[in-house]
Amino acid sequence: MNLRIALALGAALPALLAMPGVAQDAKSADDALAEKVISNTNPASFQAYGFTPAPKLVSDKEVQGGKALRLPLTGTGEPWSMGVNVPLLKPVKAGDKLVVAFYARLNKSDAPTAKINGQIQLSTAPYTALFGKPFDVTPEWKLLQFSGKVDKDYAVGTIGAAFHLNTGKQVIDMGPVAVLDMGQ
Repeated sequence: MNLRIALALGAALPALLAMPGVAQDAKSADDALAEKVISNTNPASFQAYGFTPAPKLVSDKEVQGGKALRLPLTGTGEPWSMGVNVPLLKPVKAGDKLVVAFYARLNKSDAPTAKINGQIQLSTAPYTALFGKPFDVTPEWKLLQFSGKVDKDYAVGTIGAAFHLNTGKQVIDMGPVAVLDMGQ
């Protein structure tokens, strides 16, 4: 089972199996979920911004896929001044439900948790959020998710998943991120 499918299964299998007409066997579920993933789940493909020097891709056998993007945050400035964008590779239609599932952990900090915000937002100014959710990240890898419906049709490149991370002087590791289009 490839990384995209495995990540998607953990996040969206209950919703997928509840859809009419979807076969209940694992092979059919894998194929159906693979078609619903509309982002590159590989941390090496993420667009990190606000970092000097650039974040590094690290190996970590504890996270699915074995790779994570290590993000050293300064804690100075606004939460959105340092973050990660994950572009969508396919267009979406008005009313489509998007599920964003991602792995994250707090790698280094003086605090026991870190606050981050995940959202689907416009890819250009004014970077308006369509929907999102704040999260507490701990030193343990966790699969986190949020979902919502898009308000209108969006072409490829006009919206994406965004993570605002600069909430303290800390290091956050981002593992795979999957955006799934569950349709209407």
